[in-house]
Amino acid sequence: MRAAVFQFDVLPDSAHNLERVLEGLSQAAAQGVDLVVLPEMWPTSFPSGAASEADLLATEEAWLRVGEFTAGQPLCVMGSGLGRTGGLPANRMRVFEAGAELLAYDKLHLFSPTAENMSFSAGKEPPPALDTRAVRLGVAVCYDLRFAGCFDRAWRAGVDLWALSAQWPLPRIGHWRALVMARAIERQCFFVACNRTGCAEIGRRRLPLEFPGASLIVSPLGEVLVEADGREGLFTADLDLSEARRYRTRIPLLKDERPQFYGSSTRNSSNRP
Repeated sequence: MRAAVFQFDVLPDSAHNLERVLEGLSQAAAQGVDLVVLPEMWPTSFPSGAASEADLLATEEAWLRVGEFTAGQPLCVMGSGLGRTGGLPANRMRVFEAGAELLAYDKLHLFSPTAENMSFSAGKEPPPALDTRAVRLGVAVCYDLRFAGCFDRAWRAGVDLWALSAQWPLPRIGHWRALVMARAIERQCFFVACNRTGCAEIGRRRLPLEFPGASLIVSPLGEVLVEADGREGLFTADLDLSEARRYRTRIPLLKDERPQFYGSSTRNSSNRP
């Protein structure tokens, strides 16, 4: 299968963002891409305070247009944006294929340094496995990447590929690269991680951040197949999904693990931010 990330500068301008995404999806369709991952909060970026009704409506309109695009293309598209909950909105990862929404996953871990926990509702369930036309898939959003346990449920269900949307800033981009590679290796899956580009003041605290792109596509062996630079654009890789399955057979982690000895105090010791 052919996977891609489409990284760009996510602005507080939904019309601009939607135009950029539709351009990227058109390129992806022309190149025979099966799966595209978009950045975190791609329709509107993060609100500076409480999300407005206009932001929520703009997000729904953006996803409606993306869903309509997938109806005419053999293309699966995913990314995160605002999601209605009845209270504070969720940071919601959505997956569309063949004109239909296949999955909505609410980000489980909210990033307190930018006060994301004051503007969003945290998810209540870890991401499940999802069967698309091309692949059995797991999804996650940005800060989830630091919490290995978040990936456990879908891994046990036999996913071959993880997709992650992010707004991951330059000062911690070394962590980004190391963690994406680590999750690919430990979960024995391909990992397709899309980051944004540009500069912005994020969240209630208006924290000024620079985003370097640096989106990644990594193999189950930890090989970096694609590492984007700071440019906007579509970056693709051809993946042999049987490689992940063969690797899980050669090194059967699920068979050999002994979780009864780990305990909660040690299981998440590597997940401190």
